[in-house]
Amino acid sequence: MDTNLSNYLKKEQDKLNELLSAYLSKLSMPPLLNHSTKYSIEAGGKRLRPILMKLTCEGLNGDSEKVYPAAMALEMIHTYSLIHDDLPAMDNDTYRRGMLTNHKKFDEATAILAGDGLLTNSFHVISNAACYSDTEKVFLISKLASASGLEGMVAGQLMDMQAEKESISVEQLEEIHQLKTGRLLTFSIVTGAYLAGADSMILQKMERFGNLIGLIFQIQDDILDVIGDSEIMGKASGSDEDNQKSTYPSLLGLNGAIEHKNRYVKQAKNLLEEMELNGTLLEKLVDYLGSRNQ
Repeated sequence: MDTNLSNYLKKEQDKLNELLSAYLSKLSMPPLLNHSTKYSIEAGGKRLRPILMKLTCEGLNGDSEKVYPAAMALEMIHTYSLIHDDLPAMDNDTYRRGMLTNHKKFDEATAILAGDGLLTNSFHVISNAACYSDTEKVFLISKLASASGLEGMVAGQLMDMQAEKESISVEQLEEIHQLKTGRLLTFSIVTGAYLAGADSMILQKMERFGNLIGLIFQIQDDILDVIGDSEIMGKASGSDEDNQKSTYPSLLGLNGAIEHKNRYVKQAKNLLEEMELNGTLLEKLVDYLGSRNQ
C-alpha cells in the first residue's frame, strides 16, 4: 500500500475510533448494553466508509471536518449490520475482526439489542450535530435511511439469504451487492461531495463512482473468501462455498472474477479523471480496495 495512504488510513481510523468511543461513553445505558455496543464498535475495522467520505470531501476542497458526525453515524449503522449479519439466523459466524462475534461474546438477545441501539442512535448523532444546517440534517438523515433500510442494505441482505443454494446470474448477484454493500458505500461518497458543496453533475458522477466502489469491494471480498488468509482477515475463509452462495468466483471462475473487478477499477479511475481527482489519495484508495488482503 502507498505509504501516504497507509498513514492517512491509520490516522483517520484512530480518530474515528476515539470519536465513536467517546460518544458511546456519554450515553446512559445498562452496563451489559454498554459493554456489548462498545465491544463491536471498538473491535476496530478498516473504517473505509467514513474514510471514503472524508477523502471525497477533501478532494473537492470542502471542509472535511464537517464529515465526522455523518461518518460516525455511518459506521454505527455498518457495525449494527455486522452484528446482525453474524447472528445464527443470518450467516451464523463465530469470529469477526479476529474476535468472537457479539452474540458469541454475550448472547443473541443482547447482540440484537446492541445492533438496534447503534442503528437508532446513528440518526441521533446527525440530528444533534451543531456543524450541520437543518437542510443538511434532513438530506443526510433521508439519504442514510434510504441507503440502509428497506430499499437498501436490508433488502440486499434478504435477497442475499434467499439466493443461498440457488443458481443466480451475475446481473442478479450485482443487484444484491449494490443494495447490501454498495448503497452505504455510495452514501459515504455522495455525502462527502454534498458537504463539499458539489453541484448536481458532480453528485451524479460520485453516485456512479460509489456504485463502482461497492462492486469492487464486494468482488474482492468474494475473491478473498477463496484465496484469503483467515488469520489476516480475522474471519474464516471458505464460508461462501460452505453456505452454497453464488459469488463472482463461483459464477465467473477466479480469473474471471479478477478480470471483472479490474474492469470496474478502470471505470472508477476514469470517473476520477473526469472530475480531476486522479493522482489523489482517493484514487490510491481505489487501487487499495481492488487489491486488499483483508
